[in-house]
Amino acid sequence: MRRHRVAPDFHTFPFLLPSFHNPTHLPLGQRTHAQILLFGLHTDPFVRTSLLNMYSSCGDLASAHRVFYHSVSKDLPAWNSVVNAYAKAGLIDVARKLFDEMPERNVISWSCLINGKKNRAFVRPNEFTLSAVLSACGRLGALEQGEWVHAYVDKHEVEIDIVLVHLSSTSRRVFDALGSKKDVKAYSAMVCCLAMHGLTEECFQLFSEMTSSNNNINPNAVTFVGLLGACRFGIAPSIQHYGCMVDLYGRAGLIEEAERFIVSMPMEPDELIWGSLLSGSRILGDVKTCEAALKRLIELDPMNSGAYVLLSNVYAKTGRWIEVKRIRQEMEVKGIKKVPGCSSVEVDGVIHEFVVGDESQEESESIYAMLDEIMQKLREEAGYVSDTKEVLLDLDEEGKVKALSYHSEKLAIAFCLMKTRPGTPVRIIKNLRICGDCHLVMKMISKLYGREIVVRDCNRFHHFKDGSCSCRDYW
Repeated sequence: MRRHRVAPDFHTFPFLLPSFHNPTHLPLGQRTHAQILLFGLHTDPFVRTSLLNMYSSCGDLASAHRVFYHSVSKDLPAWNSVVNAYAKAGLIDVARKLFDEMPERNVISWSCLINGKKNRAFVRPNEFTLSAVLSACGRLGALEQGEWVHAYVDKHEVEIDIVLVHLSSTSRRVFDALGSKKDVKAYSAMVCCLAMHGLTEECFQLFSEMTSSNNNINPNAVTFVGLLGACRFGIAPSIQHYGCMVDLYGRAGLIEEAERFIVSMPMEPDELIWGSLLSGSRILGDVKTCEAALKRLIELDPMNSGAYVLLSNVYAKTGRWIEVKRIRQEMEVKGIKKVPGCSSVEVDGVIHEFVVGDESQEESESIYAMLDEIMQKLREEAGYVSDTKEVLLDLDEEGKVKALSYHSEKLAIAFCLMKTRPGTPVRIIKNLRICGDCHLVMKMISKLYGREIVVRDCNRFHHFKDGSCSCRDYW
């Protein structure tokens, strides 16, 4: 680059400096630092942070210290980098002193201290650390890891944070353990948790308990996101509550009522409202309403890939392949990318991820063989027939059946049946909505293989047991 007389800028060095990451690279890092000074780029915050990280990785704490303290403005990334440098070197006391001096902190700040503790005597985590770890476990669906942390919380009598309620099947036990400490936040979290798991009766019972004369806890807006009834308690409905109502009308097939409800709203509809109408009309195959909702949604959010995909799906299910092609071309022209489907499972404390047609796993051949065996058993013993209307590609019938067979959640369930003992519950995290065919397959597997299967897709939890699902086939 220099031989061609191309001058580097502030983008160049943040890409180059991470190449120097051990003590043998220090001379190259120092020469690069000299070039940064030569071109006057040392005041740039991204370059400065990269220098801090480079010196830290190369074990030169003195230089990292100088770069930090000679900085004109010390931003949050710079503070995080210097704290990380001392923590990695095992100088936790110094790192903690700097940490305490920080004008502001984020999750990276805390993580730097957490990562550094492995280099010295054990430092007991506090409620903030454990809350962050539990939140991560919940989002990843890492139930085994989360339950281990929960056991640690119980053993060391750490103050229980409400984040625990969202974690696992033990959430009710955690909630009950709060005793007299249960407040509106705890009740609201538990109400939403029960609603997400499709436990409707339990949800309303808990709401009655919450508002009874014994507890006399007034619900808040969060409570009513899952349990609509805010008007009775004098809480002005928010846009989220209106979105829930539109979604309910749509799922019940009452599209005209949903449209009238939107017109009657006291505020302008947002992406949530039009997205709910679009989802409902898609379920019914109401192309006209889909198109109208999509137009309004794109006006508000021109890069919303989900809206385009939903409309494309409607066209595909009605065999309008020319329209499907038009939508995909429009997405390509605008640079809008469809989010690929991905399913993850935790087996023996390790998270395994699968995508459609995935062949990246070490045991791919065995996984596909297991999946073929499962599908054959479903056909022979349960009368399974592929729901090819779920295939949104212009293929012949054989091609559609094959495309359905290798969805990511099917690969995930095959892996779990292959790797876990009979009767062990299976938990799958899916980043998109589970398709109708996979939903049917999960129900059949739960009965034929005697497994309880929990699938958490982007909308809700599905609990499959003995051939049925907690969502009652309505999602």
